[in-house]
Amino acid sequence: MHLSEKTTKQVTETKYLATDNSDRYRTIMRYFYEQYEKLQYWLYQTDIYQELMTLEYFKRKKYTEEQCQQDLTQLCEWKNLYAVQDTKKVLSIDAFKNRKYRYQLSEYSVEIERMLIRLENLSIEGASLEPSLVERIRNEIVKIADMEHATNEQTNSWWKSLNDDFIKLNRNYQDYIRELNSLKAEEMMKTRQFLIFKDKFLEYLRQFVKSLQYHSGSIEGCLRKVSEEQCNHILHKVLEHEKTIPRTNGDLDEGLFMENAIGRWNNIYRWFASVDGKEPESSKVFEMTNEMIRKITRYATQLSSLGHGGANRKEEYLKVLSDFHRQASIEDCHRLVACVFGVEKTFHLKGDFKRDTESINSGVYEESPTEFIIAPRIRTYRQKAERSGIAERTALKEEMKRKMLEKADRERKMLQGYIKEQVLDFATLPVIEPEVRDTFLVWLSKALENKSRVAKTEDGKRYRVTGGEAGERCKVKCTDGVFEMPSYRIIFEEEGQP
Repeated sequence: MHLSEKTTKQVTETKYLATDNSDRYRTIMRYFYEQYEKLQYWLYQTDIYQELMTLEYFKRKKYTEEQCQQDLTQLCEWKNLYAVQDTKKVLSIDAFKNRKYRYQLSEYSVEIERMLIRLENLSIEGASLEPSLVERIRNEIVKIADMEHATNEQTNSWWKSLNDDFIKLNRNYQDYIRELNSLKAEEMMKTRQFLIFKDKFLEYLRQFVKSLQYHSGSIEGCLRKVSEEQCNHILHKVLEHEKTIPRTNGDLDEGLFMENAIGRWNNIYRWFASVDGKEPESSKVFEMTNEMIRKITRYATQLSSLGHGGANRKEEYLKVLSDFHRQASIEDCHRLVACVFGVEKTFHLKGDFKRDTESINSGVYEESPTEFIIAPRIRTYRQKAERSGIAERTALKEEMKRKMLEKADRERKMLQGYIKEQVLDFATLPVIEPEVRDTFLVWLSKALENKSRVAKTEDGKRYRVTGGEAGERCKVKCTDGVFEMPSYRIIFEEEGQP
């Protein structure tokens, strides 16, 4: 992609399409375009105002000449119109100043209005699937070998014809498939009127599928025979012819022209032939059209079955009526109604029921009933609070307290067993349990958090930590592994020692 200043700059000529007073601007521009098509290029402000005042829309809005002049001035500022002062038969300076302006459409505005008309008529121009387009493309592709020896003018005419047919085929099939998949088409296919022209519809689609299936294979074969050198030679002949056409907007950009031409050729190639294992577009079109045929057939079948359903249901009603007629009493008729039509008023209960069995064939009366407490559906309802006395749990508390004290005493005695002469040396510890190790590390971390390295145990015993400064290390063996640490010692103080 080539990015130029023309691509990035703002297009001020389109501002009149979406701004305040767009209804006035667009009407003026459309009138200019209609006159342009009639070869009336220059218009006066009075001509425009008179034409607008013939429209009921502008009469209701009480459109004035001043507003018309303002609109024309604004369109000139946006470069939609060119304004030239009429200077014919001027005999004085005052007469020159009072001369009226004539207005003409700019080139951009002509193309913008053409584009708008095409957009407005998109829904009017009916899309189609023309089998002849595929055949014409095939006939053009077959001629590709002759184009190497043809004149530049003949090659250019062949290239334009091939491109026009391919663009029309590509655009028409996309529009037609989109139209068939629209909500409006879906609703139409569900009506009985659709059955009237269903066969013509299917025949139309089948003819296109047959043409695509018949010609796409030969088109692919011809395309694969074309070498890159042949393609470049033919496209250069087209370029040489284009260079001979005089242009007012400067010389032809040869690089951009060849890039576009090669891109178009590659798109035509990929449409009919697979590239790098990718499915060609023609196969996708074939599948989409076949799917549309199946869809139409399915809708038609459903509509037909609905039409015949009334007769079948009528026979069923007659059979039910005869069964009711044979009943001996009204009670028997009530029972028959329950069998044929079911319960008159049904209730569906949903919930997390605890069933006795997981069988799906188990009946309602074969399982145990489930009870639910249903609260009244009133706003003032409050659930009654039940009073209860305070349970006596003194003995249980004393028992739990005794067990906790015994456990704490056992742990204290176990820890004291590792302390020799008021010193706990990590380097001389035997194999210890993880719980014991965790307790010792808690003591160690509490003391190291203080600058004085002094702390107290859970039972209030005071201690200090020494060692670990000279880089001495030791290994502490535990039942779950061995870890290395600085060689610290915990020294416990005697009772009453400062």
